[in-house]
Amino acid sequence: MKLSYVIEFVADMDRAVKFYRDTLGLPLKFQSPEWSEFITGETTLALHPAREKNKAGTIEMGFNVPDIAKFYEEMRGKGVKFPMPPKKQDFGGTLAQFEDSEGAHVSVGGAN
Repeated sequence: MKLSYVIEFVADMDRAVKFYRDTLGLPLKFQSPEWSEFITGETTLALHPAREKNKAGTIEMGFNVPDIAKFYEEMRGKGVKFPMPPKKQDFGGTLAQFEDSEGAHVSVGGAN
């Protein structure tokens, strides 16, 4: 299991990109209205528009696993709650979302 993304939900994508790129000096990998990424080493900083369930300024972690179906079954067996079971996304990857011990939502992606 590898921490691949830290996702910040933002109210204004352009303002947030300018802050991280121009003020902090992070290299911008790409920018779009719905998703922007910065190169920060092994873990990518991603920006995503805030929504009702993800308020501006909140953060979500994103992990990658080799086999998401196996991970899902193993974690459910340990009592981990999944508000979103593994699901193929529009971008082509498969994502799931689980709750950690504090109720934070954590994304996990992988093969399958």
